[in-house]
Amino acid sequence: MASAGQALANNLNASERTHFVLVPLMAQGHTIPMTDMARLLAEHGAQVSFITTPVNASRMEGFINHAVAAGLTIQFVKLHFPAVEFGLPDGCENADMMQSKDLFKNFMEACAALGEPLTAYLRQQHPTPSCIISDVAHWWTADIATKFGIPRLTFNGFCGFASLARYIIVHDNLLEHVEDENELINFPGFPTPLQLTKERCPGSFSVNGLEQIRKKINEEEIKSTGVVINSFRELEALYIESFEQITGKKVWTVGPMCLCNQDINAMAARGNKASMDEAQCLRWLDSMKPGSVTFVSFGSLACTAPQQLVELGLGLEASKKPFVWVIKAGDKFPQVEEWLAEGFEERVKDRGLIIRGWAPQVLILWHKAIGGFMTHCGWNSTIEGICAGVPMITWPHFAEQFVNERLVVDVLKTGVEIGVKAVTQWGQEQKEVTVTRDAVEAAVSKLLDEGEAAEEMRMRAKEFGVKARKALQEGGSSYNNINLLIQEMGNQAKTSG
Repeated sequence: MASAGQALANNLNASERTHFVLVPLMAQGHTIPMTDMARLLAEHGAQVSFITTPVNASRMEGFINHAVAAGLTIQFVKLHFPAVEFGLPDGCENADMMQSKDLFKNFMEACAALGEPLTAYLRQQHPTPSCIISDVAHWWTADIATKFGIPRLTFNGFCGFASLARYIIVHDNLLEHVEDENELINFPGFPTPLQLTKERCPGSFSVNGLEQIRKKINEEEIKSTGVVINSFRELEALYIESFEQITGKKVWTVGPMCLCNQDINAMAARGNKASMDEAQCLRWLDSMKPGSVTFVSFGSLACTAPQQLVELGLGLEASKKPFVWVIKAGDKFPQVEEWLAEGFEERVKDRGLIIRGWAPQVLILWHKAIGGFMTHCGWNSTIEGICAGVPMITWPHFAEQFVNERLVVDVLKTGVEIGVKAVTQWGQEQKEVTVTRDAVEAAVSKLLDEGEAAEEMRMRAKEFGVKARKALQEGGSSYNNINLLIQEMGNQAKTSG
C-alpha cells in the first residue's frame, strides 16, 4: 500500500533514517494501534524501535514474525518488566492480566521504572533517536526526550472528538464540583453541542493513589510537542482543528492505522492469537447472505456480567437474524458456558457462530456477510467498523466510549444506540442487567431493517469506509501526514543534533 514510501525506505541507508521510539501502554487497546503505527512509519522509510516486554512480545509474535519477513526496519526491544519488585504477580505485564484495579498504581510505577533501561538502550543506538511517540500515560518518557534533546509526541488511542472532550474535562476541571452523577455537563469550547453525565465522561474513573500519576500525565502532556491520532481529517475535521486551536499543538492524523494490514495473514496476526481457526470462521460467513449478519464484540477489558451476557444472547436469538458473537467472560466464564451448553448453542446453531476469547475482528468486519457491528465503542473497534463501512449498534461500557457513541450516533449518523442505562467501570464487576433482550432485538432489527432510515445509515457507513481507505492510499491526507511527520522529526533531529 505504501509503495512509494517502501521504495524510499529501500533507498535510505540506516544513518539517514528518521528514528522513532514507540512506547505503548501495555494494554491491548493501546498496543495494537501502535504496532500498526510502527509498520506504517517503517513502510514510509523510518527506523522504529518498538519498546515492549517479554510477555507482551510473545503476544505479538505474529506481528513480529510478519515484520521480520517483510524486511521492515523495526527493532523490537524487550525490556525486563519489574512486576514483582512493584508488588505485582510475576509475569503480570499487561493491564488485562491485573486481578484488581487496585494494582493499577503498581503497574504504572513498574512502567515508569523502564525509564533507566530504555535510556541505556537508546544511548547505544545508531541512528540516535529523532522522536519519541509514547502513550500519554507514560509521562516519564518526557525525561528521556529531554535527555536526548528530541521531541516527544503523545498518543492516547482516542479519536479527535474524544481527545478534545477529554482535554476540556482535564484543563477546565469540569468534573471537580459535580456532585450529582446524573447532572448533564456542557463542554465549553466544543464546536457542536455535547452533553454527558459525570460517570460517562473520560477521566471519571478513579483508582486509589493515582492522583499524583494523573497530575504528572497532564503536566507532561501540556509540555509535549504534538499529538498523534489514529483518525483521518475527512472523518472529523472540525474537531481536529478545534483540538489544535485549543491545545496550540500540531495534531498528526495518521489513520485509520488498521488499514496497513491489507493481507489476510497480517489481519489475523494483530493482537492475541485467535481462539478460533480463521478459515473455519470465514467458511461460516461465506455461507451467509451478504449484509445479513450482526457481529457482536466488546473489547479486551470490558467485563460483562454473566446474566447480562445471557440477556444479550436471548435478544440475538429473538431477533431471528444471523450473528457472530465473541464472548469474553474471563473467570466468570463457566456460568456462561453452562448456559450455552444448556440448549442455547443448539437452538441457534444454524445462524449463530460463537467465538470464545480473542477473535480476528478486522477479518470478520470486512466480510461481505456482515451487516452490522454491536460494539463497546472503544476507538480501535469503532474505527475498524468505520473502515469496513459497517453501521454500528453502540453499547459503551466506560472510559471515552460514551463520547465515541455520540460521534457515531449524532455526528456521523452511522449507528443506533442500544440504550445503556448504567456505566460499568473498568475493573468493577457489572452487577445487574442494564440492557434487556428486547432492546437487543429492537436494535438488531432497526439496523438490519429494510426501511429508508436503515438504508440511509448503510449508505453513510459505506461512504465513510471509502473515505477511510482513500486517506491512507498514496496521496491521501493520512498518507501525506506520515511522510510529513517523518520529514519534520528528521529535520528537527538534524538541527538539534
